[in-house]
Amino acid sequence: MSQPEQTQIYLITPSSFEPSVFGDQLAAVLDRVEIACVRLDLASQDAEQIARAADHLRPICHQRDIALVISRHFRLVERLGLDGCHLPDGARQVREVRKALGPEAILGSYCAASRHAGLSAGEAGADYISFGPLGDSGLGDGTLADRELFQWWSEMIELPVVAEGGLSAEIIAELSPVTDFLAIGAEIWGQDDPAAALSELLRAL
Repeated sequence: MSQPEQTQIYLITPSSFEPSVFGDQLAAVLDRVEIACVRLDLASQDAEQIARAADHLRPICHQRDIALVISRHFRLVERLGLDGCHLPDGARQVREVRKALGPEAILGSYCAASRHAGLSAGEAGADYISFGPLGDSGLGDGTLADRELFQWWSEMIELPVVAEGGLSAEIIAELSPVTDFLAIGAEIWGQDDPAAALSELLRAL
């Protein structure tokens, strides 16, 4: 993912969903709000369940020219026709996964609130770095990434940076000048109308 001129939205799926039902919700969001990338983020380790979900979401995303990446399961990227992989453990696997996926695949790395981990992941071949959480979230150990980290990164490092975990309208307003992507998922999927919830959340932009 290249560094955008203005902050873009990176959408994260729920950890569990019925593909046909969620597919309709996702399509409604993608048709209402401009989305740069979608991450399939299932908790399941069942390859058949993951494949069913990917097969349902892939055409929804690709028909709209939106990349679909998967969390963790890099060995399924080529088989499922996905655009890349998001790794949750900093720089640990980046070099191995980059070699496996090749230079064209999108490869992201979640680095909690660690500047060092972010730099190491970038050097190992990540296309973007994700820091978080920013607010109340089940992400990581609960240690918050602060605005100073994003400001330093945006000023010093060319690699795109993603903010994720517990985003509110207030946090979005504060971070949008210093982050390339805002990763949003749990913030909207529990709402009756996720597309409307996302639009409301992004009014600060």
